[in-house]
Amino acid sequence: MEKLLGFSNGALLASTVGLLATILLAYPFASALPMAGQIVAHIGTLIFATGIKISYVARLVSLKQLGRPVH
Repeated sequence: MEKLLGFSNGALLASTVGLLATILLAYPFASALPMAGQIVAHIGTLIFATGIKISYVARLVSLKQLGRPVH
């Protein structure tokens, strides 16, 4: 479970950074991207948001299995 906790924390960080990057690309910098780039940025926003949710649930499961407090 320690391995899952480490992976979940890393995935949570990576998903958060990816979400922030795709939000910036999809909205403030949309005029600098071609239509295909905007589509990819919007799809990436959905994918990274889902990654945050899945990695957070995996983190909670691993914390519970390890007997650590779940906040």
